[in-house]
Amino acid sequence: MPDVSHPAAISSASPRPAASGTAWIVLWALSLCHMVNDIMQSLLSAIYPLLREEFALSYAQVGLMTFAFQVTASLLQPAVGMLTDKHPMPKSLALGMLTTFAGVTLLSQAPSYGWLLVGAMLIGIGSAVFHPESSRVARLASGGKFGTAQSLFQLGGNFGQSMGPLLAAFLVVPLGRPVIGWVALFALAGAATLWRVGAWAEGRRRASKASAAIGPLMARNQVVAAIAVLALLSMTKAFYMASLTSYYTFFLIEKFGLSAQASQVMLFLLLFGAAAGVMLGGIVGDRVGARKVIWFSILGALPFSLLLPHVGLAATAVLTLLVGAIMASAAPAIVVFAQELVPGRVGLIAGLFFGFAFGMGGIAAALLGVVADARGIEFVYLLCSFLPVLGLATVLLPKPKALATV
Repeated sequence: MPDVSHPAAISSASPRPAASGTAWIVLWALSLCHMVNDIMQSLLSAIYPLLREEFALSYAQVGLMTFAFQVTASLLQPAVGMLTDKHPMPKSLALGMLTTFAGVTLLSQAPSYGWLLVGAMLIGIGSAVFHPESSRVARLASGGKFGTAQSLFQLGGNFGQSMGPLLAAFLVVPLGRPVIGWVALFALAGAATLWRVGAWAEGRRRASKASAAIGPLMARNQVVAAIAVLALLSMTKAFYMASLTSYYTFFLIEKFGLSAQASQVMLFLLLFGAAAGVMLGGIVGDRVGARKVIWFSILGALPFSLLLPHVGLAATAVLTLLVGAIMASAAPAIVVFAQELVPGRVGLIAGLFFGFAFGMGGIAAALLGVVADARGIEFVYLLCSFLPVLGLATVLLPKPKALATV
């Protein structure tokens, strides 16, 4: 938990730099590299049907792969964020991308299930290095448009996640698993770009002067309670999205008899909707406040999630698109809200919430895999349809008058 015992650490109104200072080229570079990073990650879940057939895996083993990737990332991200808060290392971004490259290359050549797990863990390590520091650089480049900058950064990731299923459908399925190694070469270009971004960030950091936080203070227990609520909301989102990203293709194949290729196209539509939701969430959050976006995002998905297990194929496509977009819109709002609660700990907060989301997603994937083996994949979607009810916890978050900058 961040140190919120000092008044400067719990100010509710940290100063914002002028919007004219927004470094759009840097933000777009980070977004594109985030896209490459998450394309590499999404290939893992996108090729699950292929791996399950090739290695005769159970649903539980599929879930364990997601667990290996996401829990590795979740354990390391807060530690990386805490370290880089004290000693910023923007050039480490390139190292994170190279680690992801190594993991994906291993996936393309792994001879056994054990090596698949190692590849998944390497991808998790790459994510752990990439996300906290890149989130810090995005905030540094934001020029005060924190929500928009966070959305643009996360947009690249969501778009990359949506591209993974298409690559799996039109490259990996017809050409075989080794082609993933060629796709991984994009990570090398990403590493070169991130080296340049890191050099810019280092120069900007040295040139900028730290400003003391000002404004009304919040008590430590209020900050801790708000962080806990945000963690619960992140968990809700992570559990539901894990049910979609890890098992959506299996659900479509089992319930509607789709081919593996057609199911990948449907997964692309879901993840494309999530990417759109992320971008809109940050832009709207800068205008109306992060708290309102969080309210809408988590609880607003409830009617659609409840309908999802009971409709036909066409309605399933529409509803998953809506659920993905609405729930994803909370992602930048939650991070920005938490960063405003604890100013000066950008890396730690980013590491905590990105890591927490990864970890909860991994735990969810493993648990839901066991449930799917025992009760069937359709039961998993019926069970998860009630998760957005937990969005009611948003009422416990501080209101704008208590947190003026959120």
